[in-house]
Amino acid sequence: MRITVYGAANDVTGSCHLVETESGLSPAGTKTGCRFLIDCGMFQGSEKLERLNYIPKGIKPNSLDAVVLTHGHLDHCGRLPLLAAQGYKGPIYCTEPTARIAQLVMTDSAKIQEEDTERENRKRAEEHLPPLEPLYGVDAVEKACKLFKPMPYGHELNIAEGITIKLVEAGHILGSACVEIVSSSNGTRREFVFSGDIGQWNVPILQDPAEIKDNVQLVFMESTYGERNHRDLSNTLEEFRALLRQAVAQKGKVLIPTFAVGRAQTILFYLAEAFRNKVIDPIPIYLDSPMAIAATEIYNKFVSFMDDESTQLQSSGELQQDLQTLKLCTTVEESKALNQVDGPCVIMAGSGMCNAGRILHHFQHNLSSPENIVMIVGYQPKGSLGRSMVDGAKMVKIMRETVPVRATVRGLGGFSAHAGQQDLLKWLEHMAPSKPRVVLVHGESHAMDELAYLIKDKFGIVAEKPHLGDVLTV
Repeated sequence: MRITVYGAANDVTGSCHLVETESGLSPAGTKTGCRFLIDCGMFQGSEKLERLNYIPKGIKPNSLDAVVLTHGHLDHCGRLPLLAAQGYKGPIYCTEPTARIAQLVMTDSAKIQEEDTERENRKRAEEHLPPLEPLYGVDAVEKACKLFKPMPYGHELNIAEGITIKLVEAGHILGSACVEIVSSSNGTRREFVFSGDIGQWNVPILQDPAEIKDNVQLVFMESTYGERNHRDLSNTLEEFRALLRQAVAQKGKVLIPTFAVGRAQTILFYLAEAFRNKVIDPIPIYLDSPMAIAATEIYNKFVSFMDDESTQLQSSGELQQDLQTLKLCTTVEESKALNQVDGPCVIMAGSGMCNAGRILHHFQHNLSSPENIVMIVGYQPKGSLGRSMVDGAKMVKIMRETVPVRATVRGLGGFSAHAGQQDLLKWLEHMAPSKPRVVLVHGESHAMDELAYLIKDKFGIVAEKPHLGDVLTV
């Protein structure tokens, strides 16, 4: 077996791994071996990273037997339309919520690309520069989505002679999965695991990550927060509530750049809880994201994938009662109208990494006002606008305009959908007794280094840290 790293190598975006098993003929004369991808995500963050958003020649879309998608975030599914546009016609296996979420996320990405390209081309025309083309459009997304083949958790599916896959709960977003791959040949059984993105334990809405205890030989493991633990959730919620009280006292706007899938629903859960517990009197909440609105509808459709507490709140109607001040903004006109809205209020908008979307316009209009508050509740990659703001930038550039940052900016890491350092070790410890080969991906180099040190110290396993394009032979 060969595994080629085509993304998320010493970085947290662009997840994509090509798995190739040895080709040949079985004793019965049937073809053995196969080529399949685990994820095909988009690179996000700096311009240098975004230039990697293409399908490498080595993937050869026409010769792929399958794609396995761990979940519907753009950094795991965002290059699927490019794959389909270049001739891939095979199945894309994932859970049913992932299929729905990925379609939503990729469609939104295509629309944003088209809008941003149109806006940029107007400026380029003024400067007598040639027009640009978006990476892909809605038609390419529709072509990719026709290939989805939903499968339930725990179901073993044979995708080639001697190769089966199984999806198990990852606890990251609704429908997210770790992938177990079993190779059986000449009476020998080997198991490989791709973690996808691993979630935290004991968080609202989601089930805990599954325990994988089989005799595993190889683990590809995410390491986004490998260098640190998240702030204790109770402390994060304490600061969250304090910032809400501050906004009310200052009559300011709370701007929350929000991932539409997962983070938006979590923040709404905690806002409802704050109103229910009389932390503050209910204030207007503007969910300024058609994608987050649609994602919330998907979450409501697949309640069976949620934890018991969320299922009960949904079925009793209590959550809807707590969120009576929630206003949904679907049109551009409704979004623009928020410029005239007085505080206190909460405005939640995408994108979560602050690299596109309506949140940029809200930043343009509100960062310079000291009574306003920005809550950064998600991961911000190196070189991104969000990272620079969390790091204390006093001036930022947004859509070619330089904007002073006078608003209060706070990073609230406890809301992360990713496992922190100790939870990553907790996930691995069930497989560690078999001393698997561990490969760290989906993390910046310093996070990988720290996690690798702890894995060696705790389990006696020397973890690998491949670079983009590296080929691992098993």
